[in-house]
Amino acid sequence: MGGMLVRMPEALWGELEPLLPVVERRFRYPGRKRYPDRACLEGILTVLRWGIPWKELPQPAGRPSGKTCWRRFDEWQKAGVWPQLYQRLQVRLAREGKIDWQRALLDSTIVDAKKGAVRPAKAR
Repeated sequence: MGGMLVRMPEALWGELEPLLPVVERRFRYPGRKRYPDRACLEGILTVLRWGIPWKELPQPAGRPSGKTCWRRFDEWQKAGVWPQLYQRLQVRLAREGKIDWQRALLDSTIVDAKKGAVRPAKAR
């Protein structure tokens, strides 16, 4: 199971880290320390890579659980991290000439896909 864990490349982590929201720890009753963002991201990438349920995420010692990774994923989704990362990577790859826009594809994850054409009004 240890071989399932997806490791985060340094270059990608450098792109993502500035986009993550900084959570201040409470002064009074601070509670348990949060797992590092990078460890949670590796858990998120493992779930996405292998298509396993969050609760089935392997949890070796010192790694966050699937529930923790899901909460962090949701937190970052609400903060708008993923669209920003997508745009940042797209700009970087386009600058390096690694995107061939002649072969671009649009699907419903990028552009709304309506179900068919506009239907005429019902005849009376």
